[in-house]
Amino acid sequence: MAVTTISTGRASGLAVSTMQIARRAFLRYLRTPQLVVLGTVQNALFLLCFRYVFGGAITLPGISYVDFLLPGFITTSVLFSGIGAATVVAEDLEQGFVDRLRSLPIPRLSFLAGRALADTAWSAWGLLVATLVGFAVGFRIHGSAPEALAAFALCVAFGFAFEWFFISLGLIAGTPQAAQGMALIVFPFTFLSSAYVPVGTMPGWLQAFAAHQPITYMVDAVRALTQGSAAEAVLGHPAEYWVLRSLLWALGLVLLFAPLAVIKYRRS
Repeated sequence: MAVTTISTGRASGLAVSTMQIARRAFLRYLRTPQLVVLGTVQNALFLLCFRYVFGGAITLPGISYVDFLLPGFITTSVLFSGIGAATVVAEDLEQGFVDRLRSLPIPRLSFLAGRALADTAWSAWGLLVATLVGFAVGFRIHGSAPEALAAFALCVAFGFAFEWFFISLGLIAGTPQAAQGMALIVFPFTFLSSAYVPVGTMPGWLQAFAAHQPITYMVDAVRALTQGSAAEAVLGHPAEYWVLRSLLWALGLVLLFAPLAVIKYRRS
């Protein structure tokens, strides 16, 4: 009976402290309005550039470029928002917030879990803004409403998976400047995927990598769910094929980087 009480107390303490840290992190975003405005404007500008610069040069059979582009842009936007997560984690280390947490009788995992939850919620806001801007520039959903909602949920899941990667970078970097520089490594991977152009247009030696990296599977899963039969004709597989593989990649990222973040946090 005593063991059960202790275990329940620890679980309750982890849940409460995690939610408190997540609340603190999310309010920190909201209380910095320039982050909200800058993130919204930046997303809109990038989307307009891709839509109207690349859109006139790329034609695809059976699907408009804006309908091809938006799933890729929306999916990769979780990576761009994650760069800020790495920087904030490094700031918390540098400014002593983590040291103050260590002096409290709370589970150490609560800091990492709270950050992951708050940053995932923040990336979900960015996903919503990018989607609304996409509709404004001509994006349309050609699948069913449940499939569209599933696509959005997948993007949130991808954001959560990649948050552990960025949290690990923030812990490893040590300073905000170094964390930001290290997190920029994701940019080449977004272009070396199917996010903005079909993999088949790339050189043969590059296609092997681009076709099997996680971002491509994630983008094509969202694309297949939102574009229906048109996407299946372009991608060559039904939505289930891409969704399963993208979820396996997301699970793999969590299983790799969550333990790494825990180990680094305990040693920092």
